[in-house]
Amino acid sequence: MYIIVHEPSGPIVFTQEQAWQSFLADRLIIEAAGGMVFNPKGELLMMFRRGQWDMPKGKLDEGETIDACALREVEEETGISNLRLCGKLQTTYHTYSFQNKTILKPSHWYKMESTGTEDLVPQIEEDITELRWVDKIEAAALSKKAYPSIREMIEKYYL
Repeated sequence: MYIIVHEPSGPIVFTQEQAWQSFLADRLIIEAAGGMVFNPKGELLMMFRRGQWDMPKGKLDEGETIDACALREVEEETGISNLRLCGKLQTTYHTYSFQNKTILKPSHWYKMESTGTEDLVPQIEEDITELRWVDKIEAAALSKKAYPSIREMIEKYYL
């Protein structure tokens, strides 16, 4: 077992099941899924939201499968509907506070491919202000202004 949780104060690494279960005990868990979306040129889709560079992901709806959630969230947040699911990458974990509760968000990540021909439409109501296809050089630069879990995914699967 090896799990990294990105907390506001920094990462916590769990290598023992008992410690992990103890950590989970007092947190509300909100499952999410999303995609690392690539176009035919091999560029990665990134988005700017709430002052950080990010990738499309969102909360699991009741009765929804994780892979269906990933596809739905990418479509809603980017306007891309012609996506091909290429397989699961990994699950990242981060915490945040909301209404005096500590939330643990496991985000299940999938590799996806897009034709790259559709117009990108940022979901403004989710505070997404920019969508951009980026090459490895730009992804490396933007990842410095990304959440730690997003930086982890970019470094592991793109750079």
